[in-house]
Parts: sequence; structure tokens; C-alpha cells
Amino acid sequence: MGNKLVTFTDQQLENYQDCTFFTRKDILRVYKRFREVRPDLVPKRMKQNEPITVKIPLADSIEKLTELRENPFRKRICEVFSRDGKGNLSFEDFLDLLSVFSEQAPRDIKVFYAFKIYDFDSDQHIGPNDIDQALALLTRQELMPEEKQQIIEKVIEEADVDGDGKLSYMEFDHVITRAPDFLSTFHIRI
Repeated sequence: MGNKLVTFTDQQLENYQDCTFFTRKDILRVYKRFREVRPDLVPKRMKQNEPITVKIPLADSIEKLTELRENPFRKRICEVFSRDGKGNLSFEDFLDLLSVFSEQAPRDIKVFYAFKIYDFDSDQHIGPNDIDQALALLTRQELMPEEKQQIIEKVIEEADVDGDGKLSYMEFDHVITRAPDFLSTFHIRI
């Protein structure tokens, strides 16, 4: 009974429960998964501000995290969820990422982060260049330039309600509402 390693204080676990869609058990499982990626960097017990200062480098995140390995957006996902914007994930970044991708996360949170992931240039719109980058990732650069251009034009034509040549968050949300498979594809199991 006295041999149990305490990874987080009760207060830390309570705080993580309050700001994620996870139980205490889930949070500890996420931490175990985070630590497995780089046990040489990640301590067994997190002290003070280590949950935000100890970071797994982007290269390790996208190579060693099975949750991301097959996702064509893995690098972009890490960039969006990392506080540094470069994809280096702290434990809290990783916890946020998995929380948003969990089954328990509500649709509006998933849509918000999906928009951020597709907004490659972070200009608060999804424009032709953003769609082009998404297509490149989704098709592994196998489309001819003319095919990509047709798809980009069709997406803009179908979803751009205000006619400004790009998708606002509201237009993106409207498109996602019509995509019943969205919630099942925006999911990572822990």
C-alpha cells in the first residue's frame, strides 16, 4: 500500500478532469502513453510546472504515437495542439489533443479544432491554399494539378455562402453538419 507512485496530486487530477473529457483513470492512462514515447525525457512523477515544460519533440510525436502514426494530418495536429506552435507536445498539450479526439468530446469542440487543423495559414479562413494542402496530405500528392484545381473550385462553390472565395468558420461548420461521418472519423481511442 505504501509502494504506490503518485504521478499527480489529487488537485492536479481534479483540474485535468475539469478541463478535459476524461476520468482520473483516463488521465493516468494518457500520461502512461505520453511517457512511453520518451521515457528518457518524461519523469515518472510530474512536479510543479513539468506538465507544460517537459515536451516530446515533434519527430517523436508523429513517429512513435500510434494514435497519430497513420493520420495524414499528424504533423498539423501536433502543431495545432502544441503551445509552441511547432508540434512539440507537453503532457497538457497531449492531454488536450486526446481529449478533443475522444468519443466524449462534443461535436462543436471537434468542429472548432478541425477548422484549426485545416486552416494551415492560420488566417481564420479555409482558402484555396488550405484546401490544396489538405488534398496533398489526403491523396499523397497523387492528383494531377487540374484535378486538384477542380476539387478546390467545387469545395469553394459548394460551401462558400458569402462568395468571398474562402470558408469562414460558420461555413465550415455548416458543411460539417451535412457530413454525418465527421464525428466517427474525428476520433482517437486511448
